[in-house]
Amino acid sequence: MRFAFYTHSLVSDWNHGNAHFLRGLMRALQAKGHEAFALQPANGWSRTNLETEAGPDPEQRFADTFPSLHWLDYDAGFDHEAACQDADVVIVHEWTDPELVTLLGRLRLKGGQFLLYFHDTHHRAVSRESEIAGLDLNGYDGVLAFGEALRQRYIAAGWGRQVETFHEAADVALFRPVPDIAPQGDLVWVGNWGDDERTEELHEYLIEPSAQLGLDGIVHGVRYPSAAREALQRAGLRYGGWIANQDVPVAFARHRFTIHVPRRPYVKSLPGIPTIRMFEALACGIPLISAPWDDCEGLFLPGADYLVASNGRQMTECMRALLHEPELGAAIAASGLERVRAAHTCDHRAEQLLSLVGRHRNQPATEVTE
Repeated sequence: MRFAFYTHSLVSDWNHGNAHFLRGLMRALQAKGHEAFALQPANGWSRTNLETEAGPDPEQRFADTFPSLHWLDYDAGFDHEAACQDADVVIVHEWTDPELVTLLGRLRLKGGQFLLYFHDTHHRAVSRESEIAGLDLNGYDGVLAFGEALRQRYIAAGWGRQVETFHEAADVALFRPVPDIAPQGDLVWVGNWGDDERTEELHEYLIEPSAQLGLDGIVHGVRYPSAAREALQRAGLRYGGWIANQDVPVAFARHRFTIHVPRRPYVKSLPGIPTIRMFEALACGIPLISAPWDDCEGLFLPGADYLVASNGRQMTECMRALLHEPELGAAIAASGLERVRAAHTCDHRAEQLLSLVGRHRNQPATEVTE
């Protein structure tokens, strides 16, 4: 089959976590004998910001790292009907322009022979509800929601039909242990500062424990205001800026542990959804400590696959334990790695998607009914 993915960007992962999962999912589908390509806006904000920060080289590096992944840039004059004509499945990410979301649904209703899915990997359904409520999902065969809580949100609101829980996962062809590299530093954290969605949490679980323990650590990510960079510096942490996702496994290997700090909307309103960074970290076999989140879907085994810190004091204690008890770190790293490989790889999600497509094939497109 031929899969077409409308995404904000395949090439750029600057503040755009969906690119991580999409790359792995496309490669998993290709490994199973299917075709997959992406369609991205020509001047998307993620790629524009990446070019400003890192120059044109990251795009060439992407092509060198992922030679099997191909994409089309589209602009106002692009023929979307022609682009979808040969596709068996079209998957539209929630960052896609609302007018294009509507257009693709109409193409399906007009007799398009492709299955059409809407893919939501964000918290806008709760943090910016009107934006999701305003999308026209008529003609879409289903919705892929990256957590059961989000799926229930769609069902309760009457957004779309045949809503499926479709968690993100790790691309284990890329995210894997690098045993040839010995840890040199204590802490590495990879994550973006964002829109004040976890500012307090980053101070409590990252900055203050690091300062108290005098950790040798580095923080990678984007959208860090000057006050945040100054706080990192006062804590003794280096700010490394943007890091290409393909370089993260080596960054993990160079450090003794990492942490997971979920954004507030997930903790309060969308339980059961970790960031994709958690899947990727565990796939790399690095010990991980997590700030509170409710793993209500049982994705992992807290306390075995990762350590849990309910507050900043416990985070400090967990960090201290990993510094002084290497056997503890080795045990949780091994357990987390095994869990990801058993259930949370892009290959698992590709199998799930193919099963879903098999159930929906030959069903006519219908309009959403409230």
